[in-house]
Amino acid sequence: MREILRVGSRKVWLYIIAAVIGLVTGYVVLSSPDSPRLQSEEGILDLTQAQLSTNPQKLTGKWAFYWQELLSPEDMRVRSAREGNQDHWINIPSSWLGYPLEGQRLSGTGYATFGLVVHLSEQDRDEMLALRLSSIFNAYKLWVNGELLAEVGEVGQDKHSMTPQLETKLVYFQPESDTLELVMQVSNFQHHRGGITKDIELGGSDVLTTKTNLNLARDMFITASLLVIGLYNLLLFMLRRKDKAPLYFGLFTVLLGIRSLFNGELIFTQWLPHFPWELQFKIEYLILCLSGYIITMYFDCIFPNYVSRWFRLGTRIVTGAFCILVVVTPAIIYTKFLLVIGVMVVLHMIYLMIGLVQAAVRRMEGALIFLLVSVVTLVTVVNDFLYFNGWSLVGNTSPLGLLIFTIAQLILLSSRSTRTASNEERITRELQYVNDKLIEMNMNLEQTVQERTQALSTVHDDLQTSYDRLLHSEQGRKKLLAYITHDLRMPLSSMLGYVEAIQDRVKPERNEQYLKYIRENTIRINRMIEELSFLSHLETGQVSYRMEPVQMIPFLHGFFEQYELVVRDAGLDFILDIGDAEDRRSILPVVEMDAKRIEQALFNLVSNAMKFTSSGGLVRIALVVEVVNHAPHAVISIQDSGMGIPPDQLEQIFERNYRYDRPGMGIEGSGLGLAICREIVQAHGGMVRAESDGKMGATFYVTFPCTVIEGKG
Repeated sequence: MREILRVGSRKVWLYIIAAVIGLVTGYVVLSSPDSPRLQSEEGILDLTQAQLSTNPQKLTGKWAFYWQELLSPEDMRVRSAREGNQDHWINIPSSWLGYPLEGQRLSGTGYATFGLVVHLSEQDRDEMLALRLSSIFNAYKLWVNGELLAEVGEVGQDKHSMTPQLETKLVYFQPESDTLELVMQVSNFQHHRGGITKDIELGGSDVLTTKTNLNLARDMFITASLLVIGLYNLLLFMLRRKDKAPLYFGLFTVLLGIRSLFNGELIFTQWLPHFPWELQFKIEYLILCLSGYIITMYFDCIFPNYVSRWFRLGTRIVTGAFCILVVVTPAIIYTKFLLVIGVMVVLHMIYLMIGLVQAAVRRMEGALIFLLVSVVTLVTVVNDFLYFNGWSLVGNTSPLGLLIFTIAQLILLSSRSTRTASNEERITRELQYVNDKLIEMNMNLEQTVQERTQALSTVHDDLQTSYDRLLHSEQGRKKLLAYITHDLRMPLSSMLGYVEAIQDRVKPERNEQYLKYIRENTIRINRMIEELSFLSHLETGQVSYRMEPVQMIPFLHGFFEQYELVVRDAGLDFILDIGDAEDRRSILPVVEMDAKRIEQALFNLVSNAMKFTSSGGLVRIALVVEVVNHAPHAVISIQDSGMGIPPDQLEQIFERNYRYDRPGMGIEGSGLGLAICREIVQAHGGMVRAESDGKMGATFYVTFPCTVIEGKG
């Protein structure tokens, strides 16, 4: 690896040229059609020689075009009978922006009706067909043979009478003859480009459904991967704030993951169909504007002194200006600057690539890989800008390119962190060796020399303390990485398996169930990361506590009332037993604690009891006051009637990642709840332990020192 990363300038240029040639070749292969494309002429598309059930066709070519008219199929038949053939045609897919009509060029806003007649083959008459419609700017209605099959948004003749919406649509129908009459009303008053700007596909329902599900699974996989990688790097920065590279890289990756929800199959719109259209576009454009600046700051952290001061200042000003433009103006204005924003992002990447070439020529480790993946990413981003402007045949490649870029940067950051830890260990060994030599040389020197030696020893102890802290931090990082590698591998592998099952069309009828599994695993991964982050903060002392005296009896009453319905809804009896403490009116235990944190710890124990107790069982909370080492202590016990815990595992259950699963139970968990409980209780000077005979039920005891025993009456 080092031989590849450290190369001379000649090899650098050879790698760049090879990468560019490979990308150009790939683009030519992807953009070349697999079969001759059939195009409509004057609103008529002949598909009598095509078999749509197995080979879907894109409805490209010239469609009938009625500008500033919203015609129904009946209106078009009346118009055709009265006036004859239509004399205005428009190429689809394309925007009506700039279309010449009666000596003038149309603007991007307005409304129109499109018409197309499709002649089908004999074998397609009895097949169930489907139309796959990508996002159309910005509202439309679609009729097939006079039947209204799709309506996205609300079509209107002005801005106030229409409602914009973007949505990918798959509509099914079965033709009753060998002719299809397609009528589509489209209106746009929010975006600077209106019309049918993306392909409409016609084909067999099974083929198009499978294609749509595969695209959706691909987008969800890329989005989940970007979000998980981004959150992981943000957690790394929270644990070690000195290095800002994980911060910028995490922000960049999370923002790209969010943006991918608004592209491709429009996953976000499918989840929240009523999400405001304007806010959706603002989020997408803001992320696009910020991406160039964030990646510049990340590059400056990895390869310092390669980004000039004037470029940093200029990119802040330009990025800030575009962000303000997007925030304060409507979409009809800032969407006109899409090409300018794209040029800004591309210029950022080109400038950084020039710096990467210089770094690679100077044999800086990691520069060559950074450069090559940047070339791939630049090509995919440029292709997307060309595609969204109608100048490229290969679309929506940037998510894949950005995922490749993200994975490469994750490898680079991991290598960088490992190298830093190795250097720290080497320096510590050298310091230890030098210190031993100094002690040996100074043993027979005078008292003054001994005093100086003691000073050096003190300095060494400080360095050793600092090293121990760094080592503790590094061990925490390794724990975090090991946990993610261990416990996130299974859901990620499961998600990959479902994606491959969809791609291979193993059981197309279960595609929806597979997608549901993918979503549930994504939610589970997010929950596991949140619990791990909180436990890491507890272990490193980054959680603050608001300590105050709390009377235990009212506190437990409030806790019981808060979670009583939760436990009883699970089919369990929930009992609070503090009768002895209440009857003895002279005893009212008070504990110095953070009530919210203790409530969290107790609920973890109650949740654990609920998890391992079958319906109809019992969960009991009790409070007693005991004297331990001549000091009063409040002891809270949480007892369940579940399946019990083997006695030899009672100490292990409080360890991080430990889970006890009895065969046949099928109980899932992160293995962090009891570890979090122990950390919180120990931070209050208390202790937690468990008792069980391994056959029936378990009891957890939480003990706190009492600051005072107050009289109740």
